Amino acid sequence: MKLVVKGGRVIDPGTGVDGLMDLRIEDGTIVEVGENLKPDAAKVIDATGKVVIPGLIDVHTHLREPGYEWKETIATGTRAAAAGGFTAVCCMPNTNPVLDNPGQVTYVLEKARREGKVAVYPIGCITKGSRGEELTEIGYLREAGVVGLSDDGLPVENAEVMRCALEYARMFNLPVISHCEDRHLAGDGVMNWGPASTAAGLKGIPASAEEVMVARDLILAAATGGRLHLAHISTAGSVRLVREAKRRGVAVTCEVTPHHLTLTDRFIQESGYDTNTKVNPPLRTDADVAALREGLADGTIDIIATDHAPHHTDDKEVEYNYAAFGISGLDTALPLMVTELVGGGYLTLNQLVEKMCLNPARVFGLSRGRIETGGRADLTIIDPEERRTVDVSRFYSLGKNSPFLGRELTGWPVVTIAAGVVVHGEGK
Repeated sequence: MKLVVKGGRVIDPGTGVDGLMDLRIEDGTIVEVGENLKPDAAKVIDATGKVVIPGLIDVHTHLREPGYEWKETIATGTRAAAAGGFTAVCCMPNTNPVLDNPGQVTYVLEKARREGKVAVYPIGCITKGSRGEELTEIGYLREAGVVGLSDDGLPVENAEVMRCALEYARMFNLPVISHCEDRHLAGDGVMNWGPASTAAGLKGIPASAEEVMVARDLILAAATGGRLHLAHISTAGSVRLVREAKRRGVAVTCEVTPHHLTLTDRFIQESGYDTNTKVNPPLRTDADVAALREGLADGTIDIIATDHAPHHTDDKEVEYNYAAFGISGLDTALPLMVTELVGGGYLTLNQLVEKMCLNPARVFGLSRGRIETGGRADLTIIDPEERRTVDVSRFYSLGKNSPFLGRELTGWPVVTIAAGVVVHGEGK
């Protein structure tokens, strides 16, 4: 297929490009970047007044398949990704069965090849069965195609097992993704511990439940030289710990979610105990949100990742204490960040692209995240003026569990191109 994308503002922090130009695409590859390119029998996509960026990459997506297909499938999840402007996702391994062996990884890759609308990169388990006791065969998982290791949803509580994981994964240049949570401190809490939990009458999860594990894993990363990636950090203390560790040269990267950047624990009671606000780690305080935004701006936090966690309505339409943790985030992540962070002056559009395109590719070793001649034609076209109210009935994800229902957002993706194919927009 031949495409010419004309007249858009092309932004790519990786190559330093930011200006009005055209892109010519042939057979999934960008073959020319310049001004006033002639169509030459190619399909033309008019990007006048719009922004053209590298395809978004989400490094923390739950596709739920195999085992939980009533929550999400690879087909529906990748459609949601395409509609949200993502051209690649890294899927987490806490499926049923978990992705702890090459056979399960191969299953996901083959299923994605047949039914996926965007690229899928599996994350393999750190330990067998995600039980935190015995390491998986990391080399075989790497050969099968994993791009990282995680027991996401569960912390590796045994420090010696985590030390060994960092050491062994280092030999295969794989990041070890830590779900930072001390379950003894978290207990059976359902929201952030503090004045808001007292007012709401709900059991709290203290910030220390996250921070003690962040501190432990930073110490282990420094001791082993392994590549540590911290998932969904949510507290000001975690930001301080990561900032200090980076100054010391520890090989650590981290991510933050759109909901932790935009919602606080007070919103739980204000929303009438909407169970779509129940997430793990929990929504924190105004001070934590401010620290997370500052950490993004100064480079302490590398990536914005959705932690897309779709659930069936039966899992959410119950009392708050019994509801499942998680937000369905692929459909809304980009306009939410454009509205709240760029519109609010916390990040420039270039910085946002860096956090959602360039850095995800760099951290997970993906040949993506740039717009350059000879590069893969993965593109997201944003209309910075398009205003739309979040309507979960229009979500492509099976999960409709969004706390942003009814919120008006600006800056929606209007066209998504994956490997030179229009997978969203232009009538698709």
